[in-house]
Amino acid sequence: MRPETDLRPLTARSVVLSLLLGADPPELPGRDLVRLAGLLGVGESALRVALTRMVGAGDLVRADGVHRLSDRLVERQRRQNAALNPETATWDGDWHCVVVTATGRSPADRAALRTALTDRRLAELREGVWLRPANLPLDTPAPPGLVQAFRARPEADPAALASTLWDLTTWSATATALHDLHRRAATPAERFTAAAAIVRHLAADPVLPPPLLPGPWPAADLRAAYRDYRAELTALRSAL
Repeated sequence: MRPETDLRPLTARSVVLSLLLGADPPELPGRDLVRLAGLLGVGESALRVALTRMVGAGDLVRADGVHRLSDRLVERQRRQNAALNPETATWDGDWHCVVVTATGRSPADRAALRTALTDRRLAELREGVWLRPANLPLDTPAPPGLVQAFRARPEADPAALASTLWDLTTWSATATALHDLHRRAATPAERFTAAAAIVRHLAADPVLPPPLLPGPWPAADLRAAYRDYRAELTALRSAL
């Protein structure tokens, strides 16, 4: 099976989001956004229309000619940065286990909880039972009345358990393909698009302890490639 590289079309809105999500602080003057987008093949009129719509939708806040991410998207940036720089601890063999105990919730509430658990890199063993190795801190996304969290240690082979919870082979193959695609990118737009796909893919890295990984794991190389590209963008913004 060919790896899925998830190269989404480069739109004015996606360019603005990627530029600001990668900025620290997450704000840029409108003129800089126009110039940077122009280097990526997005015209000024399209970029300014996107900015106006994003301000109207509450994605951006504009003040004195500077556009910055809204609080909601600042939280998305925090999650993105955590995906790029996960803070792992030495693994002692324990697993986090989160069990959904509440019933009768609406479909929207169930979907929101699933998203929150997935964002915390847990995977569902069966309906309502979510697991991951305890090499990352667990920030439970719901009050005790909705979920119960505890530590456990499986009797079965933990590497086999990990392979049933995550499709590690496909993730690894896609990571390698994205890394190669980023290296081969011939234009700034292609390089930018590949970098955005790298960020999305790293958000799905389960960040497992090395004993649970199937051979060489390309996540570190992929993170290094994106950090290098982010430094290039920072230098480019400074030169404007």
